[in-house]
Amino acid sequence: MQSFMEKLSRVFALLGGIVLIVLIIMVCLSILGRSLNSILNSDILQSVVPGLTNFLLATGVGPINGDFELVEAGMAFAIFSFLPICHLNGAHASVDIFTQTLPRRANRFLRMLVEIIFAAILVIIAYQLFLGMLSKQGSGQTSFLLQFPVWWAYALSVVGAVVAAIVGVYIACMRVLEFTTDQNILPLEMGADH
Repeated sequence: MQSFMEKLSRVFALLGGIVLIVLIIMVCLSILGRSLNSILNSDILQSVVPGLTNFLLATGVGPINGDFELVEAGMAFAIFSFLPICHLNGAHASVDIFTQTLPRRANRFLRMLVEIIFAAILVIIAYQLFLGMLSKQGSGQTSFLLQFPVWWAYALSVVGAVVAAIVGVYIACMRVLEFTTDQNILPLEMGADH
């Protein structure tokens, strides 16, 4: 089961990474287009080479239409896509100034309790996103510029949130098993200590 969760988490991390790369390229192109559009519309270039500037402007040089709508939708998916691998590897930041002096068994109990709470929160988030998606789908709401249905972005986020919830529940179950058997099953947290 551990290898399946790792593969699932890696696939979603790769998908999230691809989405982030595409978003970065799109934002860079949009900024470049916006800057080039401003330069081509400048009084100096319009007076020196009006034919060339008008030709380039006619090709549609400018910002990418709806870039912020795409970034908004893509970032939500990317965040939920990275959460499973981060959670599976225990890569969350941890503050253990008080718990480092506790006995191992007490730390194991606290780790189990935190994982159960985190799993419950992930399930609630996935469920609420699903309800939000159904609401947006039912209302027919579309984005302002691109006019794509808003529920599409919710659907992508729901998929990532469900995977994060599945991984969260798995980790919580393994931490319960670790507490009851007093054995290490999952790797300990690798997070940044503060």
